[in-house]
Amino acid sequence: MRIVIAEDSALLRAGLMRLLTDEGHDVAAVATAVELLHEIDRVAPDFVIVDVRMPPTHSTEGLDAARSIKDRFPALGVLVLSQYIEQHNAIELLTSGMGGVGYLLKDRVANVDAFLADLDRIANGGTAFDPEVVRQLFAQQHRTDPLDALTVRELDVLRLLAQGLTNTGIADRLSLSTSAVEKHVNAIFAKLHLTKDPAHSQRVRAILIYLEQSTMAP
Repeated sequence: MRIVIAEDSALLRAGLMRLLTDEGHDVAAVATAVELLHEIDRVAPDFVIVDVRMPPTHSTEGLDAARSIKDRFPALGVLVLSQYIEQHNAIELLTSGMGGVGYLLKDRVANVDAFLADLDRIANGGTAFDPEVVRQLFAQQHRTDPLDALTVRELDVLRLLAQGLTNTGIADRLSLSTSAVEKHVNAIFAKLHLTKDPAHSQRVRAILIYLEQSTMAP
């Protein structure tokens, strides 16, 4: 297969290249989602392996690229790698109904035989989801989480709100405009049903909800 790897960790990128080249695949590797999209057009690969969080903001660049690629080339196998379980990202793939997709934790790569089996299954139109991801998602179904209504970007903004950053500070951290952050903050308030109340800060109430749900996480 012709495989393109998009991973900003040079060590993991080199390791994946060596592993897959030794398996007889034709492998190219890039470090950003933008480079990945250019490489897709250049080499027309059969398979893509992409990290969720990539430069410049390290939020959802890789996942966004994966969705774009899958929309354009439905038959192309796409494996998303993540350092941690990011439930909103995993849910999007689990519920998409698409074949030829996978979502694995990076630790999974250490089990070479299992990783290669997952890769083959995805390449043949199947799916591969890390068992720990599936376990946590099923556990999550047994309780209602108000944060489920938020997008990944809104969760990023709320997480930084909880760290005490101002809208300007969040804009700098996520490489967004201040007006874009304000729109995300207002969307968070609306989705969490936090109406304006002179006696209580919407910002503080949103942070309290976030912290409460974080302590309940498995």
